[in-house]
Amino acid sequence: MENLLKKYALLAVKTGVNIKKDQYLVINSPIECAFFARQIAEEAYKLGAKQVIIHWNDEKFARINYTYASIETLEDIPNWIVDSYLSYAKKGAAFLSISASDPENLKGIDANKISASMKARQIALREYSDLLMSNKCPWSIVSIPTTAWAKKVFSNVSEEEAVSKLWEQIFKIVRIDKDDPDKAWDEHLANLDEKMNYLNEKNFKLLHYTNSLGTDLKIELPKDHLWCGGADKMSDGRSFVANMPTEEVFTLPLKTGINGKVVSSMPLNYSGNLINNFSLTFKDGRIVDFEAKEGYETLKHLIETDEGSHYLGEVALVPYDSPISNSGVIFFNTLYDENASCHLAIGKAYPFCLKDSDGLSKDDLMMKGANDSLAHVDFMVGTKDLDIVGITNSGEKIQIFKNGNWAF
Repeated sequence: MENLLKKYALLAVKTGVNIKKDQYLVINSPIECAFFARQIAEEAYKLGAKQVIIHWNDEKFARINYTYASIETLEDIPNWIVDSYLSYAKKGAAFLSISASDPENLKGIDANKISASMKARQIALREYSDLLMSNKCPWSIVSIPTTAWAKKVFSNVSEEEAVSKLWEQIFKIVRIDKDDPDKAWDEHLANLDEKMNYLNEKNFKLLHYTNSLGTDLKIELPKDHLWCGGADKMSDGRSFVANMPTEEVFTLPLKTGINGKVVSSMPLNYSGNLINNFSLTFKDGRIVDFEAKEGYETLKHLIETDEGSHYLGEVALVPYDSPISNSGVIFFNTLYDENASCHLAIGKAYPFCLKDSDGLSKDDLMMKGANDSLAHVDFMVGTKDLDIVGITNSGEKIQIFKNGNWAF
């Protein structure tokens, strides 16, 4: 286990954020994951990091805070929090987050409090978020088990066995079980590049999604859209892997070019609450109706974050026949579940999914069809019978996905 953890920590800093000599590294970690955060810090220093800074979070305390603090208090984001993130981002720091939480930690908490707090934090950290979403700083997200999360995933076994089973799945999915994880990742990223290059060559005007759940959705793509995937690139050419694992190739939709209905295929863990069995209906890009059998109020607050959260910002293609999907496990963690399924994202678009976007203002990006929002939340729509047909600018129809998998 000690050797596997060291390999994982090294992979996170070397392939994930691609740390460079004399670069700052900021780690966001749950207190339950402290042992792994420390391992990451040590590996980063060995690779030449100038300084490692750890921001701790405690979801159990967060529940106490949401229970007893007023909305006004929760909306008050201290300047020192903003200054910490923003000052390191402006120094070109790398940011590594450990995503591990109880999917139902905030179940029963007033949704208004959660929404108000999250929106205030998003507003306060807007400049920092824009730097990351524009690939001005390398960033990556990884996961390790916590007891509450593991028990949600493997509910029919003991806590110890659940954690052990989740570790086993994670090590396999992020290729830590390979003799040379870095080489395995290089080969995997090359495969994603092939799909990305094909889609960019075809330059589709529209994608049409259909499946037996009731999804019938047409998504227009901006004229200057770019498909991305695998390793992200900074403006100086450096690469990093934002999500570990990653199985997706993605771009942005035309903000006002989405029509029809999409039905979720997996639960969405959003801010400690589950949203499940939900659907969204679009007209000219805007969400005009939505339903949810579980988590309706949470979904409502997400959509009502701001005007931009009534629109989509990402279109991601993931084959149903992928390592995470083939595990047969629902992880209740978006980092994993989104890489088991084609997904869309409510909210902000990634600017680098447009050609020559570096240096463009927000108004320029919006003129090109990119959505802007405080939110960016992925939700899963892929199924084993999902079909996606791409339509080119000349009107040619090409099957992109057939029965949930790549058709080319």
